[in-house]
Amino acid sequence: MKHSDKRIFDYNGPEYSWNSGSGHDTPEFQQMVMSYYEQHGRDLEWRNTTDPYHILVSEIMLQQTQVERVTRKFPEVIRSFPDFAALAAAPLADILAVWQGMGYNRRAIALQKCAIRVMTDYQGSLPDDVDTLATFPGIGRATAASIAAFAFNIPVVFIETNIRRVFIHFFFPHSEKVCDAEILPLVERTLYRENPRVWYWALMDLGSSLKNTVSNPNRRSAHYSRQSSFEGSDRKIRGNILTILLEEHFMEEKEFVVRLAEDPYLIKRILDTLESEGFIQCKGNRYQLNDN
Repeated sequence: MKHSDKRIFDYNGPEYSWNSGSGHDTPEFQQMVMSYYEQHGRDLEWRNTTDPYHILVSEIMLQQTQVERVTRKFPEVIRSFPDFAALAAAPLADILAVWQGMGYNRRAIALQKCAIRVMTDYQGSLPDDVDTLATFPGIGRATAASIAAFAFNIPVVFIETNIRRVFIHFFFPHSEKVCDAEILPLVERTLYRENPRVWYWALMDLGSSLKNTVSNPNRRSAHYSRQSSFEGSDRKIRGNILTILLEEHFMEEKEFVVRLAEDPYLIKRILDTLESEGFIQCKGNRYQLNDN
């Protein structure tokens, strides 16, 4: 680590009083964050466009998924489904085939439902209102705000994991169980309103670096929880079932039990859930991917 980087990561001493709430420290904090970004900002494909469709796809892909995995898969998704119209009209099997390796497959269905809604309700143009975006499938308020910031450069206020990490590290260096309700006023106070798009990129990149440089500040968040193991989880079995149907097209329940070597009651429960969520359908005694 460069000496200048270490100064940034240690930049939470009492002399700065960044948790004072006075506001006099905002320019200094902004300068520090932007200085880091100018030197170390990541060059990500979805940052090289303001196309709302590309931004929406990237933000849903980034939910609970590391940037490195999204970086590899994002170009393939855009090549396969280049706009809202193409995604809305695509067979689910084609979408899931491209989505393979991303995990959390329900995001693929949510993404297509978003595209369908944009085409049917908004004449193919994504709305820029956060309240409206938050009603779209698979989009909570934080994702809606991030889309508004990155696609439309609107000075919204939101928290995600890297942003949370920055504010806990610099404003709550000695606190435990820090609530987002304590952080949000600071996010709003320090927001660089002249260019919120770049500001949030900078915060996220700094937060990502902090994870690898200091003891993870998010462990001191009141909302912190460890992700459950993938091995042996429902999520893994769900993914295996969808992969099998992509390859075999049809399969009976008892064949899944043998193929996956899992408890029959567990397989039945997961098949029922996948059917209720719209991933698959049962015709006769055989399951297949939903053909829309």
